[in-house]
Amino acid sequence: MELTTLKFFHLKFWGDGSDAAKGWVNDIIVRDTSNFNWTFIFILAVVFYVYWSELHKKNYEAVFAGLALYGVHWLYEIGNAIIGKCTGYPLWAVSNPTSTFILLEGVSWELSMMFSLAGIISFKMMGQDRNKRMFTFKGKWKGISVRLVVAIEMALLFALFESFLAACNGGQSFIWVYKWWGVIPVFITTYIPFFLASNYVCDWKPKLRKWFLIGLWGTVALLLVILIPCGVI
Repeated sequence: MELTTLKFFHLKFWGDGSDAAKGWVNDIIVRDTSNFNWTFIFILAVVFYVYWSELHKKNYEAVFAGLALYGVHWLYEIGNAIIGKCTGYPLWAVSNPTSTFILLEGVSWELSMMFSLAGIISFKMMGQDRNKRMFTFKGKWKGISVRLVVAIEMALLFALFESFLAACNGGQSFIWVYKWWGVIPVFITTYIPFFLASNYVCDWKPKLRKWFLIGLWGTVALLLVILIPCGVI
């Protein structure tokens, strides 16, 4: 029997600034339905099921966590699209052949729906006692909040998985153009804030939490309503 060596896992840590990467970004057509298929509907149904299940159980904190991360995610995606408009290339981008629908240059429908659930996942990863402190060394040290520990763990996991996506299909699936952009800045400047939002907002005082979510999603909606018709994003 002929043995075949399989390359199971490969990571890319930085953008390469190549002409190929720039060309893939230039070819992106946002909100184009040419690649539409029915997985779009199935993924949407799954997201609805998860949120309505949490609401049915009156697990509102999980819903708040999900909405907090997802709202921050949209602010980042809008900012990334603006960077792309102003400088020629966004910090990250997705290609049309790898998605059923591209919402903005840096986010496909599939990725966006995943982020709509990421906050709920992180919330559940904290367990029942969200005031627990870890690494206390038998009470000799105050330790670190489980909220922060899980946020860092989830951020690291997502950053590493993004590096895997950036290496897929010769770098065409998830595109990093700039040589200074990669796993480390993604981990620190993007994913840690995402998961801090989901892990802390859920237990804020109701009034503060309400106004944070209203302000967050109001800002997202306003930016989308203004910038999309103007052709900025």
